[in-house]
Amino acid sequence: DNQYYFKRKGLYGHYDDAERFAFLSRAVLEMLPYLDFRPDVIHCNDWQTALVPIYYSIFYANNDWYRGIKTVFTIHNIQYQGKYGKELLEDVLGIPQSALPILEYDDCVNMMKGAIETANRVTTVSPTYAQEILDPWFSHKMDKILRERSWKLTGILNGIDVDEYNPNKDPQIVQTYNVVTQSKRKAVNKAALQEQLGLEIRPDVPLIGMVTRLSSQKGLDLVERVLPEIMSLDVQLVVLGMGEEKFVNLFNWAAHRYQGKVASWNQMNPELAHRIYAGADLFLMPSAFEPCGLSQMIAMRYGTVPIVRETGGLKDTVQPFNPVTGEGVGFTFYSYNAHDMLDAVTRATTTYREDKKSWRKIIGNGMRGDYSWQHSAKKYMELYNKLAPEQAVPLKEEAKAEPKKDEEE
Repeated sequence: DNQYYFKRKGLYGHYDDAERFAFLSRAVLEMLPYLDFRPDVIHCNDWQTALVPIYYSIFYANNDWYRGIKTVFTIHNIQYQGKYGKELLEDVLGIPQSALPILEYDDCVNMMKGAIETANRVTTVSPTYAQEILDPWFSHKMDKILRERSWKLTGILNGIDVDEYNPNKDPQIVQTYNVVTQSKRKAVNKAALQEQLGLEIRPDVPLIGMVTRLSSQKGLDLVERVLPEIMSLDVQLVVLGMGEEKFVNLFNWAAHRYQGKVASWNQMNPELAHRIYAGADLFLMPSAFEPCGLSQMIAMRYGTVPIVRETGGLKDTVQPFNPVTGEGVGFTFYSYNAHDMLDAVTRATTTYREDKKSWRKIIGNGMRGDYSWQHSAKKYMELYNKLAPEQAVPLKEEAKAEPKKDEEE
């Protein structure tokens, strides 16, 4: 309720963020006795709450009322670590000089480093990302600390809101559909999207969608490198997102250069995002790194086939299609290389045009996948139960995943 700190436009990105989130983190711990609430586990996310396990370790762990509380810290994106000058330690963060070694890293105060040191467990948002951040290429200099504490590191995949992203009930798309009716009804959404964005209305052309932050992390420099080659495959491309000016200019130029084939919208537009998921045939995510990624799961739920690089959560959620076994949900490439990405796009568009049986199989596999929080929640409960065994909550056996009646009929 501190309006000076928190009644502002935007959650972070202010000059005094260190002070604001230090206040929040201290308040999390200070308020507990007043609420008469003693949690078994406090679960903190990213550097904005990284000070909670740090404060607990320094000030609260030996207090009778607080003793025994466990802490979990989740890294959503290791690039953002909460790094500040050491001069903030005492006056702003309220941490004594004697505790500087907990936070000090690379000659500054690093809140994420301190949380990794002091939390009982550290998690990331996918199993593959948990392994990748032990590698210097992914870790933004945090790999040494994480390797030394790899015993406390776990990767648990994120889920999506399967009620909001349900093509059978989505009020924001032109025609609802499910895994049975998609073969006819999805085409209605494609035609409507083409008309809305000024593209040529062609049911036969593969329509590639991208709903993304326009940044190098998302692999857009690969797209830039081979964009003419992609367009020579006779495809359409829809890009929705905001971000770096060079990529805004790239896709705006492409929309002018390839009129009727490329559409670029530089804005946050949830309704259009839903329509792209429903109307596109393919969804391109060539990320340099992707801790989890949600868009590929949303796309598969809408019967839109993903093309992804095998990194982070993309590798964990998108199994490459095998035409021999009929297993798999998309098309993948491994190396961060523009022509490897182009090869994956070529394989996908060729399958779309020449192998309708396989294409229907890929869509069905993707739409029947379970992208809910059900499995992830069980993994978190297992983690909490290990940390606080005396308070362990019995877990129900997972029901066999079966499509809901309204999604099949």
